[in-house]
Amino acid sequence: MNFSACRFNARQVRSCTACAIALALTACASVPPPKEQLAVSRSAIERANSTAATDSPVELAAGRDKLARAELAMADKNYVLAKQLAEQAEADAVLAEALARSTRSERALAEVRESVRALREELNRR
Repeated sequence: MNFSACRFNARQVRSCTACAIALALTACASVPPPKEQLAVSRSAIERANSTAATDSPVELAAGRDKLARAELAMADKNYVLAKQLAEQAEADAVLAEALARSTRSERALAEVRESVRALREELNRR
């Protein structure tokens, strides 16, 4: 191959390098810090702490962990990762709440069924 036709002078190389750096900085600057998502995620975790701590601790712990990792990513200015982790933390908190509600509903249903069984037994005795 003949590379003699592909000559670049120093000015062209500097110009291309400057453009590449400018594009990279623009790409980095276009991702805003996900402050709102972090606030929403913190709120969801706090809400889940009060409603789901005993009934779905695994999901709640996963949410807390992801929120902590999101805050670390935010401190490192890795806004894309921070947003992803914050969204996942919120989803884990919502899941923990839903599982806790489901668990409480199942317990209530079991109590109602037991009450119905006891009433039937009493009616059968009469």
